[in-house]
Amino acid sequence: MAMELCCRGATSTTTSLASISWSNSISSNSVHPTSVRICQPKRAIKVLSLATNSNNNGNGSTNQPHKGNQMTVSITGATGFIGKRLVQRLHQENHRVRVLTRSKSKAQLVFPVREFPGIVIAEEPEWKDCIRGSTAVVNLAGTPVSTRWSSEIKKEIMQSRINVTSKVVDLINNSQNDVPPKVLVSATAVGYYGSSETQVFDERSPPGNDYLARVCKEWEGRALKVNKDVRVALIRIGVVLGKDGGALAKMIPLFMMFAGGPIGTGKQWFSWIHLDDIVNLIYEALSNPSYEGVINGTAPNPVRLTEMCEQLGNSLGRPSWLPVPEFALKAVLGEGASVVLEGQRVIPVRAKELGFSFKYPYVKDALKAVVCSDK
Repeated sequence: MAMELCCRGATSTTTSLASISWSNSISSNSVHPTSVRICQPKRAIKVLSLATNSNNNGNGSTNQPHKGNQMTVSITGATGFIGKRLVQRLHQENHRVRVLTRSKSKAQLVFPVREFPGIVIAEEPEWKDCIRGSTAVVNLAGTPVSTRWSSEIKKEIMQSRINVTSKVVDLINNSQNDVPPKVLVSATAVGYYGSSETQVFDERSPPGNDYLARVCKEWEGRALKVNKDVRVALIRIGVVLGKDGGALAKMIPLFMMFAGGPIGTGKQWFSWIHLDDIVNLIYEALSNPSYEGVINGTAPNPVRLTEMCEQLGNSLGRPSWLPVPEFALKAVLGEGASVVLEGQRVIPVRAKELGFSFKYPYVKDALKAVVCSDK
């Protein structure tokens, strides 16, 4: 539930809201064709206190695998917003990639062989062999939280994360007769902390008490059941900003129609990260043994939603003047509206201790890079 805000459509009557949804940017297992081109469990969670032996090159990533250090990486959720870019990064740097999917035909559309020669696409019966031959596993899978919540939908949101994570962990643990993967990088979300307009959360903060916090806690707990010889990095991801998907692909069209603006009070915190930075962070967690335990996948300068919308409007040359009232959102999403109406101020203390260098530490620069990337 590294979350992305999805605003679909606008009306011309009393509000410009047709529907607003909140979806999962870790993996929706779907192709994102829209391109907007504008200018605690058994194993304790480790939260280390000081950075040690960071091997990055000063820009938050290693450029090429050292000779003899080529990785073989199995990835769940590879067809999602983050997963697709991670696969591209690993493939470009000559690592071997294994896409673990429930639908080979869908994954083949996302990763056509002519563009991604050598990538292995495996459906569930083949996951076992893929993981056994991997040096690393990245777990990004999870059903989107993009609809009005019912008891059935809430169960699916929870079970989709727990079931895939448990399957991955079991396959790693059962590969002990072979050479098991050295590292598991498992996504989770800043929803772990609950919500607050006043508190500041870092990796040492306790979990919240709401539904999404419980989901994240269970999600992380399953990842931590992996064999103790496997290094685990839990990346608590915020709202991911990037082109061709995520929050901005849904928000930009509304702003271009002069229908953009904050949601609810606009005072809720917006803990965000640019797509390039979250991919760099995951890549570094794969290759750098200092990256272990909980690491917040957020930029160092969170903003309130009003500021984020103002900055987006400025980048697009459009006003941020039409707020979406709280009652309208609750009418569409019911209990699920809490994801949008409440936020949290999350700081990436651990990433900074490790020496990770954010390419986009400020939302203004991140939005400018996204909006103007095709100019």
